[in-house]
This record gives sequence, structure tokens and C-alpha cells, in this order.
Amino acid sequence: MEVIEILQEVSKRIYQNVKHLAGTEDAAGDFGRGAGGDISRNIDIIAENTVLDYLKEIKFDCVVLGEECGRVELSQNPKGFVIMDAIDGSANSVRGVPFFCSSLAFATENRLSSITDGVITDLSSGEMYRASKNKGAFWNDNKIQVHDKDPIYKIVGINTSGATPELMQKLHPIFEQHNHTRHFGANALEMAMFARGLMDIYIDLRKKIRIQDIAAGYLIVKEAGGLLLDENFESLDADLSYQTRVSFIAAANQKILDDIFAEVK
Repeated sequence: MEVIEILQEVSKRIYQNVKHLAGTEDAAGDFGRGAGGDISRNIDIIAENTVLDYLKEIKFDCVVLGEECGRVELSQNPKGFVIMDAIDGSANSVRGVPFFCSSLAFATENRLSSITDGVITDLSSGEMYRASKNKGAFWNDNKIQVHDKDPIYKIVGINTSGATPELMQKLHPIFEQHNHTRHFGANALEMAMFARGLMDIYIDLRKKIRIQDIAAGYLIVKEAGGLLLDENFESLDADLSYQTRVSFIAAANQKILDDIFAEVK
């Protein structure tokens, strides 16, 4: 079985196991803080256990890097790393807001740039985004690409949750321009929607994002033809450790990047 097929199968299992939980009392609970630093909810634990149980079942030789479970070594001779945010958008899922997803990626080395496969599944609908390196990006069975035309409405995804006053002041020109800004509460799914062409740029400059949040989206965006940059407008890369926090910008092309950041100092 190919790696992408493994990620797709386990994503389907997550969907089946959590699709009726969102917005119910069973979705919540407080299981302490996970490896990523956020409070683990019951829906998070169920989703992660679904992944771990399946990977053990098929005896997949890997190291799992999970948002809640931390580092789990499933083999003494791993082929690489499964980077897992089994529920991205936990607050949405607990409240029943229909915008949350699973994000699974596989990397051969301890670097973001070594990711070879990624799958993001919308856990409200079951729709799946996937990519394998040099094979393109797909939404269900449809090949996707970033929106590379002059947009009728310029849609700017921007995550400012918990941003400092200084960052908000820096980003003020973006809000002041005639843009339509959006943030829905699940970075991975928003990156997938950007890759599908539903946004023109997606910005997160808070230096808070964990690798688990963006690993699958990283590859899907790149395979869909998008630019993926750090806060210095250099090509995005990082190690896979839990201490690593990144900022990033996903842009459809250089023109939209220049237009949006023209007034940002």
C-alpha cells in the first residue's frame, strides 16, 4: 500500500469515528495539555487513537508526531515520520461549528521540506484534499490549483487569533485595503481551501503555528502551484520538533503577494 493510500484510509476512519461527535457533550472533556500545548478534548483523543490503532494494525514502520500524544515510535527501523493533527479546529468541533479537519502528512526526514504525502479531510463533510510530491494536488478526485487570475473579489485569509498589538498594528494596512478578510478557525483546512483557489492569499505571522498544523497543507499548497514563504519572504522550511513555531504566507503568485504587502512595514 502506498503512503498516500494509508493516509487516506486512516483519514476516512477518523471521519467515521468523529462525524457525529461535533457539538455534543461527548466531544469535550479535559484530558490535560497535549504535546502541542493545547488542552486535549475527547474528540482529539478519539481521532488520534484512530490513527495510532490503524498504523499499528498495518504494522507501518514510522514515528508518529501527534498534537496530543507527542512522539510515538512504532518501529525501531522507521521509514519516516507521520505528522498528525488528528483534529485541527478543536474549538470549532467541540462547539459544533462545521469547520474542522484532520491533517496527516508523511516526511522521510526531520524537515518540513522532506514531506512526500499529505491528506487533509474536512470532518464536517468528508471531503478530502491530498497531494503526493511531484504528482499534483487533489480535492476528492479533482485536480486543483491556486487561483492565479485577477480576482473579482480579493479574498485574504488571515489568522490574528491571539496576535500582539504590535502585529495588529503592522497588519492594519491589509485590513484597511479593499480586501475581504477571512479566518474560520482551522489553519490546515484553510490552507486546503486556498490551494483549491477559494482564497488568494493566506497569512499567519503570529509565530505560533506548530508543524503539525501545517504539514499536510504545506505539500498541498506547493503541489497546487502556490508560493509558501516565511515571515522574511524566504522559502518556508523548519524542523519537525514540538518547540518549533513558524509564521507563513501562502500566496497564489508574486503579484498578489506584492499587492497585499505593499503598505505593510
